Amino acid sequence: MNNRLSLVLGGVRSGKSEFAENLAKQEDKPVVYLATGLASDPEMERRIQRHRESRPDSWETLEAPTDLAGCLQNALEETTPPAVMLIDSLDSWVGNLLQQHEDEPGDVLDSLVEESLGKILNACERSRASVILVSSEVGLTLVPPFPLGRRFQDLLGLVNQKVAAAAGNVYLVVAGVPMAIKSPDKG
Repeated sequence: MNNRLSLVLGGVRSGKSEFAENLAKQEDKPVVYLATGLASDPEMERRIQRHRESRPDSWETLEAPTDLAGCLQNALEETTPPAVMLIDSLDSWVGNLLQQHEDEPGDVLDSLVEESLGKILNACERSRASVILVSSEVGLTLVPPFPLGRRFQDLLGLVNQKVAAAAGNVYLVVAGVPMAIKSPDKG
């Protein structure tokens, strides 16, 4: 368990990103924000713009829509520790990979995500930086009616489980209210 690694889960519009940003601010260290969103349409462009505007100007922002492991490893090597890496979000990252590899067999994408996630978690473990990962909680929703939606839900659920197992701190944000569901003192 890595006490410098935190996972912030929540539903869409739950306040999870804002909570994660506040966690990063509390550390009073340089922050590198790894953004995984892709501006695929005007509505998504507005969402990304709102996120950009909510961040302090002093934060460095890196775009990592698919190569999250490589971007994180580079950022950890180039940033003087101690620092905070804020990754928002794992669900966008998984969705981007799913779109990019939609026509490939499921086991190919599963292996790609598992290998990349392993690199992410290893980089976090080796670094002195604090890392905050944001992700949507998919275990509380309905099973999607389409195969692609089910594939996304299953894959993100597994990613969230692996990150939660490795993280020292896990929070669930519901209607803007954060709850610590795992911490060093809670186990």
